[in-house]
Amino acid sequence: MTAFSTIGIAKPFESIQWLDVIAEGGTAVMAGLWLLMTLSSRPRGKVTYLLAAGMGLIMLGAWADCMDEFYRVGKEQMWDHWLEAGFTLGGMLILTAGLYFWRHEQFSLNLHLQKRERLFRDHLAFDRVTQLVDATYLRRLIAMEQGRHSDVSNCVALLDINSFHLLNRDCGVEEGDRALQAVAHMLLLNLSNQDVLCRYAGDRFAIYMPSTTLDSAQKKVDHLCAMVAQMHFYTQTRQVPITLRAVCSEAVVQLDELLVRLDPLDPVAQHSEETEALAGMSRTAVFS
Repeated sequence: MTAFSTIGIAKPFESIQWLDVIAEGGTAVMAGLWLLMTLSSRPRGKVTYLLAAGMGLIMLGAWADCMDEFYRVGKEQMWDHWLEAGFTLGGMLILTAGLYFWRHEQFSLNLHLQKRERLFRDHLAFDRVTQLVDATYLRRLIAMEQGRHSDVSNCVALLDINSFHLLNRDCGVEEGDRALQAVAHMLLLNLSNQDVLCRYAGDRFAIYMPSTTLDSAQKKVDHLCAMVAQMHFYTQTRQVPITLRAVCSEAVVQLDELLVRLDPLDPVAQHSEETEALAGMSRTAVFS
């Protein structure tokens, strides 16, 4: 802007093409907005720097083009045209290089997320604690899979952490979140690449196993429960054993039906919860 105002001659107000100003200035503003969004949403690295540099140069090229609408530069001076073309072309080349490396980065991320998603991606479906998809995603996935391959046996399993409420009560919610993360990592390590793990609700996980018979799915779930039981989870003060209870069925069964089958599998936890409730009622009666 300084170069244009110093060397160029300001155009009369009535001769300014305001449609061009809006288009070229808007392009510069949007490129600047993309630049800020990229820098604020991505970690530092080669891909981030290339994307940001490309958007920054495109912004400068569009801004130089916009300045032409306000200042008249002599035809013998070609620097303004070189400025616009150089910034824009250079920005597009650098941005293309950044998108090329971003594409390779996405392939790596897709492999990392392979057991967390399958047919589609929805960032709103990811759980904040475990970084797993939620039950809504799972239901959509099952519906899509059944629509694509209705003649193939697909299975689903629900897993619940035994007496998880005691861990939260005795060790705190933060330790409970760490336990959920540890269980999620252990399950992911022992799943095949085609399976999808989700956090169904609370301390419950769900696993979708496409192209899997019920017998194979049950063996896989038994193995997962055994691996979690062998895991050593430490709070700040002590080691806490973690065990799972699970039910498995073909995916044609509604998840709510599996929940009904899952709940009666932990009589010890239910007895503990009922004891706590009765104790709470007794304390309330005494203090009142």
